Amino acid sequence: MRRTGLAVAAMAAVGALTLTACGGGSTGANGSSDKIKIGIKFDQPGLGFKDGENYKGFDVDVARYVAKELGYAEDKIEWVSAPSANRENMLQNKQVDMIFATYSITDKRKESVAFAGPYFVAGQDLLVKSDSDISGPEALNGKNLCSVTGSTSAQKVKDNYAAKVNLQELPGYAECVTTMAGGSIDAVTTDDIILAGLAAQEAYKGKFKVVGQPFSTEKYGVGLNKDSDKCAAINTAIKKMIDSGEWKKALEANTAGTGYTPSKDNPPAQDACAK
Repeated sequence: MRRTGLAVAAMAAVGALTLTACGGGSTGANGSSDKIKIGIKFDQPGLGFKDGENYKGFDVDVARYVAKELGYAEDKIEWVSAPSANRENMLQNKQVDMIFATYSITDKRKESVAFAGPYFVAGQDLLVKSDSDISGPEALNGKNLCSVTGSTSAQKVKDNYAAKVNLQELPGYAECVTTMAGGSIDAVTTDDIILAGLAAQEAYKGKFKVVGQPFSTEKYGVGLNKDSDKCAAINTAIKKMIDSGEWKKALEANTAGTGYTPSKDNPPAQDACAK
């Protein structure tokens, strides 16, 4: 009898441990205690920018809103640097749960990752020196142009203007602007909202200008692993942010003083989630 009693007690203990282990998983939208890892840019003023221990920008504000709607308080968000060239790998390897990092939705990227959104529509443009006569991509013949490795901006230049320009690719747009300030670059190309934020930095005020002739349409999506089941919930959250006026408030707050005017495609409708 004593041996039977010990066996029952041991089985009960094992059962309790098993229940505890099973209860430790993420429940996400039910207010999970687990963290959510969100990839952002750390070097794009007005969009995704790390300032000490603080994270600022429009991408960051949209990510916070979406995370909250998914059941994650701000102290449960782990912000992760997501450079352009690393985004697909980060999602495929599940280093992050989602990416809000001026991540243009393209058919090529859809081959390896999934997207929710879009939550914003930008256009590729040029940042040049204030006294420059460069008026658009057709005026780049023989010029030195900088963009970021792995970006759609760099690829568009390669596809459409490679014979005309000398393209230099660097890890981040901040490096491109610093190089242009040093005199060895004639123009920087990426999305207009990114360029507006860079030009508005205190160190560069009055030195650079955005040409203001967008030559593409860039739909910013939320990058996801193809196995993710969050797309529909994220789209619902983005629409709620837009309808509530919080989206407009966040955009205006993060572009104030830059002179930036969003295109007529904003705020965007969200695409259907891939099946």
